Amino acid sequence: MSEKFDLVVIGGGSGGVRAARVSAQLGAKVAIVEEYRYGGTCVIRGCVPKKLFVYASRFGDLFDVAPSFGWTVDASFDWPTLLANKDKEIGRLEKIYETLLDGSGVKAFKARANVTGPNSVKLSTGEELEAERILIATGGAPFKPHIEGSDLGITSNEAFHLEKLPRTILIEGGGYIAVEFATIFSGLGVDTTLVYRRDKILRGFDHDVRDGLEDALRERGVRIRYGYHISQLRKDGEGVCVSFSHGEEATFDKVMFATGRHPNTSHLGLEVAGVQLDQTGAVVVDEYSRSSVPSIYAVGDVTGRAALTPVAIREGAAFAQTVYNNTPTTVPYHLIPTAVFSEPEIGTVGMSELDAAEHYRSIDIYIARFRPMMNTLSDRQEKMLLKLITETDSGRILGCHILGPGAGEMIQLVAIPLGMGGTMADFNHAIAVHPTAAEELVTFKSPSYRMVDGEKRNP
Repeated sequence: MSEKFDLVVIGGGSGGVRAARVSAQLGAKVAIVEEYRYGGTCVIRGCVPKKLFVYASRFGDLFDVAPSFGWTVDASFDWPTLLANKDKEIGRLEKIYETLLDGSGVKAFKARANVTGPNSVKLSTGEELEAERILIATGGAPFKPHIEGSDLGITSNEAFHLEKLPRTILIEGGGYIAVEFATIFSGLGVDTTLVYRRDKILRGFDHDVRDGLEDALRERGVRIRYGYHISQLRKDGEGVCVSFSHGEEATFDKVMFATGRHPNTSHLGLEVAGVQLDQTGAVVVDEYSRSSVPSIYAVGDVTGRAALTPVAIREGAAFAQTVYNNTPTTVPYHLIPTAVFSEPEIGTVGMSELDAAEHYRSIDIYIARFRPMMNTLSDRQEKMLLKLITETDSGRILGCHILGPGAGEMIQLVAIPLGMGGTMADFNHAIAVHPTAAEELVTFKSPSYRMVDGEKRNP
């Protein structure tokens, strides 16, 4: 006998859990199936443990400037202590997810699920579930290139569980995962090299932010090699010998692939059920997260729309409101704030300068660069960047980009006026909080320069 539900959610990450809870609160009979741990990539082996590692890596900078404030510091770092405390916190968060599901009346299954039809799911335990609707929320997984010896490399998954900190590491990639782990490892004293097949890190971000982070990473001792990629790995004693596309070879204690992620859709039975997938394996959905099969939906990274935890959470809630509250709800993908927890940190929302110049005939650029106040008593010369991009005629803020301490916290609040169509006049009307870095956003007197028809001009 199969058990019947209004909704069966496959995947216990942030998007799936939110969809399950809200749907149950709206009166649906809901089951959720997860084969690993509740909390998904973000909580278990993504955003949360990464941020904890980032915090650990930043203490070195604090110790460096401490003497200028009168402190004498004699510090040492213990990797096993960080791992143990991280695991304890992840365990606590996982229990919270399970408690929230239980409190919402969602029935949770610990198993692997296979979609056997538009309204049926079979579990690895042998149980069968019937569902009026099925929601796929299985997320994504790190990708390793198909090269000889790729099994000798690690991904972000394994980086959170290394038994000991390596002396040297090579990271391949140029996205936010690559630069964040370059920050983490270099900050913890690991000799770090980053290779990227393109010509600049953080493709798609504003060019001033990209340039600023590159300079800061190099200043911190991270070696960056552009136009390179790994062609082969082989064992070399206790290390890994890397053959590069240019014909060079070098040996590292660890090699990490940060070369992207792919949707977790393999062996789910989606093709059998008639669900359309794109060339990457992502579930193709409409604006309400419905797939090509009317009874099957998908949210989160498995759709390939925007691989960010808050987006998955919003998609899960929007699905529940649309289906079980008769309130069609979409997600504003055009205005997603995001942070890169590198060192220095990045916060960004809206258009880059390049994007704005392509969409608007005339834009004004406001830029402030200065040393963070924390560094002014020391000899640290690293600069902070705050950048606003506006439409010339209306003054409407099109984009904001911040590089420096607290960037992620600041950008969350900047996203609010941008979503409301805020203008430069609105920003200037605000009274500054002094002394802060954020006050620069509301004290710009005039544009640094203007872009008209793609050409740079004086304002």
